[in-house]
Amino acid sequence: MENKYLYKFGWDCGRMGDVEGLFVATEEEIKDAIGKEVYFGEILGKHSEIFGTFDESDIEKLDISPDAVNEVSKYLGETWSGYNPLEYINE
Repeated sequence: MENKYLYKFGWDCGRMGDVEGLFVATEEEIKDAIGKEVYFGEILGKHSEIFGTFDESDIEKLDISPDAVNEVSKYLGETWSGYNPLEYINE
């Protein structure tokens, strides 16, 4: 089983606000998602239409052991807070 890590995601959407999240993924899942279109829809209000290309600069891999990530994921699942961009990839 490949190790899963905790990632912090963030997009600055100007005056509409920010889209942020803490989520769990493997390095392979992140690698596969880079360069793909992410479509969140109207998550920041009516007519906001939040979308863009997922880039490495959008995330930060947090320095938490894979064992700790796996343990907490038993209770919180793959998305710990906010939005997980991997769940919104438009293929």
